Amino acid sequence: MMKNFVIAGVLLCLTACSSVPEQFDNIEASSSLMPKGETYYDLVNLPSPQGAMVAAVYDFRDQTGQYKPIPSSNFSTAVPQSGTAFLAQALNDSSWFVPVEREGLQNLLTERKIVRAGLKGDANQLPQLNSAQILMEGGIVAYDTNIKTGGAGARYLGIGASSQFRVDTVTVNLRAVDIRTGRLLSSVTTTKSILSKEISAGVFKFIDAQELLESELGYTSNEPVSLCVASAIESAVVHMIADGIWKGAWSLADRHSGLNNPVLQKYWLEAHSPLRVSEKIKQG
Repeated sequence: MMKNFVIAGVLLCLTACSSVPEQFDNIEASSSLMPKGETYYDLVNLPSPQGAMVAAVYDFRDQTGQYKPIPSSNFSTAVPQSGTAFLAQALNDSSWFVPVEREGLQNLLTERKIVRAGLKGDANQLPQLNSAQILMEGGIVAYDTNIKTGGAGARYLGIGASSQFRVDTVTVNLRAVDIRTGRLLSSVTTTKSILSKEISAGVFKFIDAQELLESELGYTSNEPVSLCVASAIESAVVHMIADGIWKGAWSLADRHSGLNNPVLQKYWLEAHSPLRVSEKIKQG
């Protein structure tokens, strides 16, 4: 009876193992656009501004100093070094800012010299570079691992299953500075959780004195750190826009309809009490 029970359990595991390749059926090797999260749709659904501001991003660095844990290479950073690209894209996707190239400014100036040389002295045909109104500063300021860990499992007569999870967090700080005065218009800090989970099951059982049966099945899911960093930066941009509207640093195209925007109200409620938000909307 026990032997039949073990065999039935093994067959169940083998059936599950045969379904594992089916999980790859929907995964294509071809390239595609980076997936968009909830924060991206919040960014593009904000109310329209009175006028888009020209923003410059020189550097948005990884300030965490974190490296991947062993057995990964000690020279591999825990977070991607592409914060400037993510921030420039978030600003460009919003209707509030017009980003200008500053990270590759030297390359841009070199190309302009080549163009100017081809104009044969008629340099007036080459327009001037746009100057920025807002300077975006900040960076990825923290990457904390094992904020939460846990799991559950059970084993009986060599047959068992278990699950584990781990939560990391990435923290981003974004500041908007008025270039004319150096005044800090807005500063926000956002965090994004990174979830990793593992589910496994296995059988380790002696059916007879000399017959050992062993079978394992497992599945691991890890959120891409790059997507989480991009989401944290997008959230920081939305919070900064909402904070600037709250403080009067920038204006809405239509104040009445803009203050009733559900996305704007959602982000205000994260930073202020419901009573203050209600009063702000009533005041118009």
